[in-house]
Amino acid sequence: MNRHPNRRQWTLAATAALATLPLFGCQSKSDLPLEGMDLTGAEHGKDFPLFDPEGRQRSIKDFAGKVVVVFFGYVQCPDVCPTTLQELVEAKALLGPLGERLVGVFVTVDPERDTPEILKSYTHNFSPDFVGLTGTPEQIAQVARSFKVFYKKVPGSTPGTYTMDHSAGMYMYDPQGKLRVYHRYGQGAAALAHDARLLLEAMP
Repeated sequence: MNRHPNRRQWTLAATAALATLPLFGCQSKSDLPLEGMDLTGAEHGKDFPLFDPEGRQRSIKDFAGKVVVVFFGYVQCPDVCPTTLQELVEAKALLGPLGERLVGVFVTVDPERDTPEILKSYTHNFSPDFVGLTGTPEQIAQVARSFKVFYKKVPGSTPGTYTMDHSAGMYMYDPQGKLRVYHRYGQGAAALAHDARLLLEAMP
């Protein structure tokens, strides 16, 4: 059963917003043959100053020398989130030894239910080096805005229950901590691995 009745609308909204990025967000383009949307020179999504399950504030600087892929979602998501994280796992495998330098960062948009313990267990279930990030609702909203990410709480079928509609896509940073690529939901592990390899080999 589809628990996200408005996902199509949110996906279309996110796609429309991202389509305008080259007009005002990117000063220059990469000469790399990227599979995803080239965000080289983008002024948005510069960092994600949120907290890991141990309570440490994290930054893109913590992952120097690695390709970082950031995704916004929530633990109880039945489809998009686990599919996306599994694609990251598969991309790491496709990279072979270079896969150790591909890291997933999962930002929850549901801090009410995604406690640090739950968030850690969820991300580590996919890969022990994936990092879950959380914060106050206000902090998460601020970071989401900086990435042009949309999300909304949707009441469930019974009192007190709800789901989260959210834009789906991944943001890829190069080993120098610069936002470089946007991957649409469903673009696949091979495309992720392709672009990660290009960025890693361009900046060994």
